[in-house]
Amino acid sequence: MFYVIGLGLCDEKDITVRGLEAVKSCSRVYLEAYTSILMVNKDRLEAFYGKSLILADRDMVELESDEILRDAATENVAFLVVGDPFGATTHTDLLLRARDLQIPTQIIHNASIINAAGCSGLQLYNFGQTVSLVFFTDTWKPDSFYDRIAENAKFGLHTLVLLDIKVKEQSEENLARGRKIYEPPRYMSIPTAVNQLLEIESIRKEGILDGDSTLAIALSRSTDDDDGAQRIVAGTLSDLQVQPESMFGKPLHSLIIAGKKLHELEAVYAGAFAVNQENWNSIAKKHL
Repeated sequence: MFYVIGLGLCDEKDITVRGLEAVKSCSRVYLEAYTSILMVNKDRLEAFYGKSLILADRDMVELESDEILRDAATENVAFLVVGDPFGATTHTDLLLRARDLQIPTQIIHNASIINAAGCSGLQLYNFGQTVSLVFFTDTWKPDSFYDRIAENAKFGLHTLVLLDIKVKEQSEENLARGRKIYEPPRYMSIPTAVNQLLEIESIRKEGILDGDSTLAIALSRSTDDDDGAQRIVAGTLSDLQVQPESMFGKPLHSLIIAGKKLHELEAVYAGAFAVNQENWNSIAKKHL
């Protein structure tokens, strides 16, 4: 059996009972380590699961799937994914490969940022398309996300913006020279994300992400409220832009662009996290 098991969003204890039982039954256990990360290190996971973990980076998952699936037709192999197994298309591809090889598969779901975003107070069925925001470079500033946000805004829907992470990435020079030298991990912060959104708005000039009238909610460690690590900060994009980075807590971060239609309960609940309560209430009332 080839198991794809969601680990949730926080630490080693977020795995489900069903998922843990499956892990303990496996001869090999891979930990996917590039589409997202947990808030604890590999050693803590191994101690809790009682299993050694094989780190699976992008190259392994995309180029060495045969090795991951080796013997899975006759023994149990697990592939562990932060969040939910279907949070990235790579995992779907791996399951299709297993299916082609007639390897039995089982999916064990868990919480993901898609549903944890509800901690903002915005109702999940009022969300539209989710978008990703990558780190801009001097020569590469993709803006396809803007059109998706605009489509959501047309119907009054909220947009969850997933912020870029760079894990085991190579510089252009090292990549060109074929050197396996990797850059330090980087996680996009809320100030960086807001600045990039406003930069694209200044180019597109369609008013979709107007800094003074667009409400947004920043999330950090959405399921880790036991030690106060969770942060929820609301305001206009302009409000968020001027806050110190420390205001938003530790990575990983996500950002929600609120739709132009708000339920009263959404406005009140999310408004409790506003850096400028009066400004939030004034703008939110226009969208009720």
